Amino acid sequence: MMSGRIKPVTTIATIFFLASAVAPLFVASWATLFALILAKGIVVLGIILLLQAGQVSFGHAMFFATGAYTAAFWGKYVGGGDIVLFIALGGITSAVFGLIVGLFVVRYREIFFGMLNLAFSMVLWSLLEKMFHYTNGADGIRVPRPALLGLSFTPETFQYVILYVSLLIAVVAFYGVQRYLDSPLGHMLRAVKSNETRLEYLGTSARRVLLIGYVISAFLGGIGGTLVAIIQQIATPEFGFWTKSGEFVFIAILGGSAHAFGAFAGAAMFECVRFYAAAHLADTWQLILGAVLIVIILYAPNGLIGLRQRYGQAKQGGH
Repeated sequence: MMSGRIKPVTTIATIFFLASAVAPLFVASWATLFALILAKGIVVLGIILLLQAGQVSFGHAMFFATGAYTAAFWGKYVGGGDIVLFIALGGITSAVFGLIVGLFVVRYREIFFGMLNLAFSMVLWSLLEKMFHYTNGADGIRVPRPALLGLSFTPETFQYVILYVSLLIAVVAFYGVQRYLDSPLGHMLRAVKSNETRLEYLGTSARRVLLIGYVISAFLGGIGGTLVAIIQQIATPEFGFWTKSGEFVFIAILGGSAHAFGAFAGAAMFECVRFYAAAHLADTWQLILGAVLIVIILYAPNGLIGLRQRYGQAKQGGH
């Protein structure tokens, strides 16, 4: 289904990743911006996986927060830390949490799937808010600037270090998710949406297929959350609030779910609009983002990736 559309979008993805590596060298303030885009794009890759199965998670921020707080707890209670260690622990912890939650939620579909995820997410958020002795409540926990393979960096250098670490992980995650979607397992995941009954008749458990996708999605959410906590050097309960889950769904719709790059296209649009709107129109940036989403839904229901595909089809039709 996707193979015929991969090449032109992958070319755009390559240009985007190259720009992420080069542009911040000329504008230092872009290093953090691009790092956040890449980190959130990794999280939204997980949302896109679930969308392939026709399921929307309104509670995916719980895995984002799990990854962030894993790094924060290590820094607070163990001390020190390394970027590689934080990312590995954040991803694994979130994947295990995703497996536990997934065993319950994959039994349900559509709105029930989404709302059950939201319920689990709100439970986690409440725990992070109320267990003040361990989490510092709404104030959150500071995440100390970690080393990388034993090497320490100044704040000015570190912003580039975390940018390129985020870029490396984003490229690997992008390639891995796209390969997964084009694999037999990816086709089975889409069959959960298109013809679940037929999938069961063929002897494949739809729940198992969805659970695998769900755990991968949680793993990506944890890695993205860990990266954002390292970038912003703090983890707060807001990371697990329902509005954060809505933000990730917003980005997925904005970018489009037809291709894995939609996660990064949407994240780039979202963060750039927020970055510049918040700087120049601090009180109305949410209004601007809402207007952008309305325009996308009305004129590009398949997201930014859909615009590229529609342009390609129109170009072919003109010949």
